[in-house]
Amino acid sequence: GDRPIQVGSHFHFFEANKALEFDREKAYGKHLDIPAGAAVRFEPGDEKKVQLVEYSGRRKIYGFRGLVDGDIDEERVFRPNDSNQNAAVKNDAGEDNANKKGGK
Repeated sequence: GDRPIQVGSHFHFFEANKALEFDREKAYGKHLDIPAGAAVRFEPGDEKKVQLVEYSGRRKIYGFRGLVDGDIDEERVFRPNDSNQNAAVKNDAGEDNANKKGGK
């Protein structure tokens, strides 16, 4: 993208701004491994490595960009055969919500 993007400590990294380029499939169910309340800022054109950790507890995610809205289940994510190989999510109804059992 052409603007800075900031991602907070508890944000589901899989659902981070679409302008960020990374392997979204590997980020599913994870958040940044930084202190609570902190954030990482990504400037346009920057490339940086970040450490992600899995959500613990009940492993349910609600809100963010609405791609999960329920239990974290890695089987809900797939990689399409498109030219840019961005990970995508799909439910049984063909919507953008990764939660096959629930949804928007």
